[in-house]
Amino acid sequence: MKGTYRVVVSTKRLKYDFVIRRNITIIQGNSATGKTTLVDMIREAVNNPSGASVDLVCDKKCFVLDGTLWKEQLTAVSNSIVFIDEGNEFIKTIEFSKFIQNTDNYYVIVTRESLPTLPYSVEEIYGIKSSGKYGKLEQKFNEFYRIYGSDIYKQSIHPDTVLTEDSNSGYQFFKSICDDTHIKCESLNGKSNIFQYLNSHDNENILVIVDGAAFGSEMHRVTELIRDKKGVAIYLPESFEWLVLLSGVVKNSMLNSILERPADYIESKEYFSWERFFTAILIDMTKDSYLAYTKKKLNSVYLTDTVKKSILDEIKYIKL
Repeated sequence: MKGTYRVVVSTKRLKYDFVIRRNITIIQGNSATGKTTLVDMIREAVNNPSGASVDLVCDKKCFVLDGTLWKEQLTAVSNSIVFIDEGNEFIKTIEFSKFIQNTDNYYVIVTRESLPTLPYSVEEIYGIKSSGKYGKLEQKFNEFYRIYGSDIYKQSIHPDTVLTEDSNSGYQFFKSICDDTHIKCESLNGKSNIFQYLNSHDNENILVIVDGAAFGSEMHRVTELIRDKKGVAIYLPESFEWLVLLSGVVKNSMLNSILERPADYIESKEYFSWERFFTAILIDMTKDSYLAYTKKKLNSVYLTDTVKKSILDEIKYIKL
């Protein structure tokens, strides 16, 4: 499944209106914020479509998944938006993560906990807030708001240390840049190691560069940790490959359209995270050319002055 889908679910007194953009959407928040109410309303609309007091409008079928027979239920569901309420322990398992990779559904998961087995984007973690859009005496309107991804750091960042989450081409690119400017650059071999490093290093100017497309499970504890660490900043491109494509180095007639509306092109069954998609199209668009890209070893052409400058120009406010 690909594309963006608006979901409107309502009763006479309550309304939710939101858009789903990726294969995994996370809804967080404290008790009494309307998360479970949303799932219950969708369940009622799905189970009793003709006589329900709940109206559900969406271009895709919606389904509520719960219980120990979740695998059997999912086997019969395709091309749908699947909602899962908190309390379903299976969402934390590797088994669930592996299983949904082979489905063509989108998943909306209500949870207060991080889910490290799932590669979800920092931009698709939402809370629910009430709006006065429909008036206090009429229908109460609820909408999603992004918990992360909306704040823009507009001061120049001059790090002493740059951290990346792996040792692939992205790290090799930034390591070369940092070597030229005498900045320490380290690969931490996994996103879960970012927290441990930051927790053990104080009074340093640190720039963390990670794939925003899959860093969602780490975002809460990392942002809570660095809240009082003034010298730490996080840069969250979708991925290094996305950054290369954005830079204009690669020429392709479809590229602008893909970058403007990636959800219209990314088939969820084929690409479990957007990072994988951007890697695949960068490899495909540069094959058999001087820009030929591989994930494991960076082509030296990406370190030439012209190409390097084009990529770095896309990184605002960061001075390396």
